[in-house]
Amino acid sequence: MARFRYAYQKIVDLKTSEKSQAEWQLSVVVGELQTEEQSLLKLHQDRAEWSDRLQLSSNQAVTLSELMVIQEYIEYLDICIKQKMMDIQKAEAAVEVKRIALSERMKDEKVWQKSKDNARQRFQADMLLIEQNELDEMASVRFMYAAH
Repeated sequence: MARFRYAYQKIVDLKTSEKSQAEWQLSVVVGELQTEEQSLLKLHQDRAEWSDRLQLSSNQAVTLSELMVIQEYIEYLDICIKQKMMDIQKAEAAVEVKRIALSERMKDEKVWQKSKDNARQRFQADMLLIEQNELDEMASVRFMYAAH
């Protein structure tokens, strides 16, 4: 019996490879987003710590210059937090772009896999028909020999 060979197997392989590459690219940008989110969390923790330090310092006898330095650092952390939030928005946009790309690659792969599956089913149906015709011919020949 003949083996099934799909004429467009290289395209199916290419689409599978493109999908795998898109998955890898998505995982990279998701990792970058998580890194940015962790960095933002650290900035928020630092800001809370320095705000507590400012509160404690204001209740104790501390020079005005020390209070101003702490306040300036808190303002610096606020700027960093705003910048980090913009970085997170960019990272989220990159994740969305990669998600869409992956979705498109998955659709492409699915279309080609479906085409391959349909071709395989047609091949199997043709092989069954050929086999059935051969069996019918053999039965006819036997019947004719048995009749003589």
